[in-house]
Amino acid sequence: MRICGLQTLSMVDYPSKLAATVFTGGCNLRCPFCHNALLVTRLEESPTLQQEEVLAFLKRRRGLLDGVVLSGGEPLIQSGVPEFLQKVRSLGFSIKLDTNGCYPDALEALLDQGLADYVAMDVKNAPEHYAQTVGIPDFDPAVITRSAAVLARSGVDYELRTTVVRELHTVADIAAIGAWMQGAPRYFLQCFVDSGALISPGFHAPDRADLENMLQAARPFFGETALRGVD
Repeated sequence: MRICGLQTLSMVDYPSKLAATVFTGGCNLRCPFCHNALLVTRLEESPTLQQEEVLAFLKRRRGLLDGVVLSGGEPLIQSGVPEFLQKVRSLGFSIKLDTNGCYPDALEALLDQGLADYVAMDVKNAPEHYAQTVGIPDFDPAVITRSAAVLARSGVDYELRTTVVRELHTVADIAAIGAWMQGAPRYFLQCFVDSGALISPGFHAPDRADLENMLQAARPFFGETALRGVD
């Protein structure tokens, strides 16, 4: 498993927990607004950490941290994820997985093994605009439907989330996501932020009024909805 980063303390990545975030390198998607191009299209430039180094750090933080977030990139393209998470679990940490939803079989296997306590899955856009949004012309969003079904029947706590970009998302798109993914316990709209390291430049954050209208469109479909990244 290729580990390219470690955030030693986060108070926002794992709901209600102090956590460390482990970033894996590589992703199967090419979302043009991706804020972490270094882990996607410039992987050879990314530093790497040894698992043993990360696990040694976590061992020293037992009793100080509540959980560990496995993020990316896309963690489920990596080999050795179950083995790594088993070691994290043996240290007594709660585990959150961030995923783009493209690997329902790998997701289900992890959940069946009890290796995630919370999952955050991206839903990039409405099905008809998915390929454009993820930068893969022939992308089939059926895998996203399958991953959502895996989460719904797993009994594991989870959320769905969409990063909203002015040029890519409309209120109608968010309503379509709601109809597609309805019944999920939580759905968050995340405001796009230009990190300066995008895969493709030229994207912008939506207006606050547009985000509020999108939130209203999503509310009937989910147990909880909220905005993130908005002052």
